[in-house]
Amino acid sequence: MTPDDVPFLPRGVRLHFDKVRDTWVLLAPERAITLDAVGHAILGEVDGTRSFGEIAQALAARYDAPVEQITGDSAGFLGALRDRRFLEVAP
Repeated sequence: MTPDDVPFLPRGVRLHFDKVRDTWVLLAPERAITLDAVGHAILGEVDGTRSFGEIAQALAARYDAPVEQITGDSAGFLGALRDRRFLEVAP
């Protein structure tokens, strides 16, 4: 994922708080992924308008972490979601 890529949730995919399990999940047709706090923090920044670079900068500022570390971790997570078709990226 490059800094200029704009990640977004495709049609039919959404973040949802599961009250029964008391946790956030990423829902897609006939599929779901339980999110930990880190995954939820990253996906909470994905709005379909901001670039991956902007998202990484915002997370680095919020959690007072090096942007390089945030970029590496976030790119891996979002790349895995893209591979499983829970996420799409606009160049």
